[in-house]
Amino acid sequence: MTSAPAPPPVPAVRHPAGLPPHLAAREDTLVMGILNITADSFSDGGAHLAPADALEHGRRLAAQGAAIIDIGGESTRPGAARVSAEDELARVIPAVRALSAEGICVSVDTMRAVVAEESVKAGAIIINDVSGGLADPAMGTTCARARTRLGEPPVYVAMHWRGHSDVMVARDVYDDVAADTARELGERIDALVADGIERDRIVADPGLGFAKNGASNWEVLARWEQMEAFDLPLLIGASRKRFVQALFTEELAVDRDHATAAISAYSALHGAWCVRVHDVPGSVAAVAVAAALREHA
Repeated sequence: MTSAPAPPPVPAVRHPAGLPPHLAAREDTLVMGILNITADSFSDGGAHLAPADALEHGRRLAAQGAAIIDIGGESTRPGAARVSAEDELARVIPAVRALSAEGICVSVDTMRAVVAEESVKAGAIIINDVSGGLADPAMGTTCARARTRLGEPPVYVAMHWRGHSDVMVARDVYDDVAADTARELGERIDALVADGIERDRIVADPGLGFAKNGASNWEVLARWEQMEAFDLPLLIGASRKRFVQALFTEELAVDRDHATAAISAYSALHGAWCVRVHDVPGSVAAVAVAAALREHA
């Protein structure tokens, strides 16, 4: 009696401490774990504000399979007030320095050029700018001249953005949300290249939840071909956002992380470079399923 064939192996999760080439020679979608060192982020504000708590959580996310830890010191939830550059630096830099020293690939979520510059000096490999360089005109040139510990410029994540947290909800006004998002983000990418950032070090992010309310986000996700037109790696950040929770009624309450994992699987099936999430294990599993499906398609 012959035995059944062995199932295909689950793809190994990599920890690309230095990134390129090209973006860690990835075959499957990476998972980026969110480390918010803030008092007012929408789902975990205050949970990791103490330095020891921040480091513990960053290490936990890496151990769970996050290839990248994205550290942020300023909330970008709708209505959030900005913090000073000094406070942002005080929150972010110690965690960047400690985690990168442990061989963890660190990204910093910031809209400020000074924070980006100091973060790269402290060990960050990626600058994740939700404003795509609009919030700080010096961001493009700063990231173009910065050098990581490997002597290379940082990877720069450029997100579609129409304004700060206090105004972005009102700016969900589009003729065609998917096409307009792609066009506006494409213009920002061109401007960043003009500032000196190498195009092959840019990652595009459509900015789910930023100047996009409810159905606008599903329209952007459903029309994936609009994002593919950049011919750039794509980062998808849907984790725990309002448009995800809005799918469900109070009677049929579903954990936002479960729905986020479904979006991670969808994004991985479409070839996203990375998904940015709060709950790492669920998206690691989702990405593994998508990788197996893609392998056998």
